[in-house]
Amino acid sequence: MAPFAGYDMPITYPTGAIEEHLITRRAVGLFDIDHMGQIEISGPGADAFVARMVSAKVSDLLPPMARYSLLLDEKGGVIDDLFVYRLPNSWWIVVNASNRFIDLEWFNAHAHGDVKIVDRSDDTYMIAVQGPKAIELIDAISDAPVSAIQRFCWGNIHIAGVPVLFGRTGYTGEDGGELFFPADRAIFLWEHLLERGEALGIETKPIGLAARDSLRFEAGMPLHGHEISREINPIEAGFKWACDFEKEFIGREALLALIQRGADRKLVGIEVFGGVPREGYEVAAPDGAVIGKCVAGMFCPSVKKYAANAYIQPEFSKAGTEVAVIIRGQPRKAVLVKRPLYVPAYRR
Repeated sequence: MAPFAGYDMPITYPTGAIEEHLITRRAVGLFDIDHMGQIEISGPGADAFVARMVSAKVSDLLPPMARYSLLLDEKGGVIDDLFVYRLPNSWWIVVNASNRFIDLEWFNAHAHGDVKIVDRSDDTYMIAVQGPKAIELIDAISDAPVSAIQRFCWGNIHIAGVPVLFGRTGYTGEDGGELFFPADRAIFLWEHLLERGEALGIETKPIGLAARDSLRFEAGMPLHGHEISREINPIEAGFKWACDFEKEFIGREALLALIQRGADRKLVGIEVFGGVPREGYEVAAPDGAVIGKCVAGMFCPSVKKYAANAYIQPEFSKAGTEVAVIIRGQPRKAVLVKRPLYVPAYRR
């Protein structure tokens, strides 16, 4: 256990981080992600408000659709990355734990009288059920099959009498979903999922933050404070696709100006040989000149590689380019590789 965003969170369970990672890739992993925040936005002006606040196109979203988006400041920096769910009479915004109150303050600062913003985080619990057998498990224990729910959509179900909003989304690169339900049923539903998985012969285990990080890293998903942050914009991070420039949104003009002049750095993936890359390690060109810095790095259990994500000068960013990562003062051979290292299930 370790402190994380004001919570005591499990880094690993007795299974161990690498095995937890592999369990999620082959069967079902359960993630206690109640540290994530949920904000509900409603009212006559909610549609226009959400459209202006987030970068992605949302005017085409109808219940039960959902979409990944970014929350940007006026300079184009990433305040947070979000999942936006279109409910029948409101918008359900899922935010990162460390940014919950920052995001809430940002929304409130830009809202007007016909928009209602409510923080639902304390009343709502969130568990992610991820892996190639996750849908099989939920189908077997819910009152309605979730296999009928399309990716990036949601549905209302009951599991053992507990009302659940099931979003077919996740952060691991695997199929599965995220469960939103009343917080007072958290322990019951967590234990029920584990018990029913075992009874059905479906390997189902709890997964900690360490494996969650390696799973998302392999699948090319960003972590706020690393690949994206207030000091990083979507263009250099490779998230131009998450911005709809046909509409107005906060940060749009700054991003258009950046596209016009060109980004000074670019997010790349690097395979490293002879050492473990870590956040903050410098990246050097073959002549020894420093060209960037790692923002995340680790061993990737699925692909069995040591790899890093780094921001480097754009002229060095082509896959196959040989570079070096400076590990404890020593340059270690490395090569730029195409991201993601592990192709997510929704892209196969």
